[in-house]
Amino acid sequence: MFAERTNWQLTPNRLSLEVERLRRQGVAILDLTESNPTRCGLNYNSEEILRALADPRSLVYEPNPHGAPEARQAIAEYYAERNVAVDPECIFLTASTSEAYSYVFRLLASVGESILVPTPSYPLFNFLADLNDLRIVPYPLVYDQGWRLDRQALESRLHPGVRALLAVHPNNPTGSFLTRDDLEFLTRCCRTHSLALVSDEVFADYALEPDTQRVSSVAQVSGVLSFTLSGLSKIAALPQIKAAWIVANGPPETLRNARDRLEVIADTYLSVSTPVGLALPRLLEMRRSLQPQILERLRDNLHFLDEQLAGDSPVSRLRVEGGWYVILKLPSIRSDEEWALLLLGEDGVFVHPGHFFDFPSDGHLVLSLLPPAKTFQEGTRRILERVRDKS
Repeated sequence: MFAERTNWQLTPNRLSLEVERLRRQGVAILDLTESNPTRCGLNYNSEEILRALADPRSLVYEPNPHGAPEARQAIAEYYAERNVAVDPECIFLTASTSEAYSYVFRLLASVGESILVPTPSYPLFNFLADLNDLRIVPYPLVYDQGWRLDRQALESRLHPGVRALLAVHPNNPTGSFLTRDDLEFLTRCCRTHSLALVSDEVFADYALEPDTQRVSSVAQVSGVLSFTLSGLSKIAALPQIKAAWIVANGPPETLRNARDRLEVIADTYLSVSTPVGLALPRLLEMRRSLQPQILERLRDNLHFLDEQLAGDSPVSRLRVEGGWYVILKLPSIRSDEEWALLLLGEDGVFVHPGHFFDFPSDGHLVLSLLPPAKTFQEGTRRILERVRDKS
């Protein structure tokens, strides 16, 4: 009765079952996986958000496969502030980055073809590939005082069935940005093997340390066909608004062909509502008040964590350049899932085990840096005390 593409293993994992059980019992849990900014105590201008969505022009339906011109102009200006020139006619609005991925995957790949995806990375890609009848081919990021592309391993995976190379800039959860050398390498791979370059940049505004070698945005790439994805969910901390976009770029003839096809895909769905499209310029402006709050929270929590790790702690953290997450390295006397279950059951602290993100070895925990300071500090104290006790 059902399609093979939805034949997923839907049985909840042990950690999810334990979280559900404890919450049913009313046990207080310190959630260090929380990455929903609307639940993290940020100061939103609620009246301005509601006013933006109350534009009287929303009463008239004027569909456009690219999305509202006002919204696309505002997005182009956002990139201009990052010294990246973007043509509003090369922007396509979508309801989410997940939908943007679907548009791009449908555009580029036929049934059974492949997309190269970094690992460790967010597990969403496996579901998106299944829904679009594609295969995921992972290429590794390796850690040595910082994350880097394993270029030799990536090149070994460039077989004829690969249609696109995906980068996450910065990566979720490693927090590593592409460097200029990385981008030159990826562009060369795409040119040599006739691939498109796809860049997920939802966390790009959240750099936690300076780096003059960091790429501003893949949206600047025109030597090969490129697609840059982002949206309000992270940029303006408004995941409930459901507004994202694709920026297409590339050689003129190839880009023209891609735009024509994307227009048909977008026109088929027309998923972005008129109120959201018209509100987007004002909502995007809200990043100016929300991003400083978030960056302060991220840096303060990271600073507190580093203070606690000073000395002879059996726990260390991996370098993080940006984004909303930090990775802890624990002693390998237990698997990462065993550590996560122990911390949840004994200490009421909820963290993600590294295997959720396809870490190649055990002993990694992924924490969000977004929770309020009180929650983050108490949660990390409990983690470190438990690890000392068990090491």
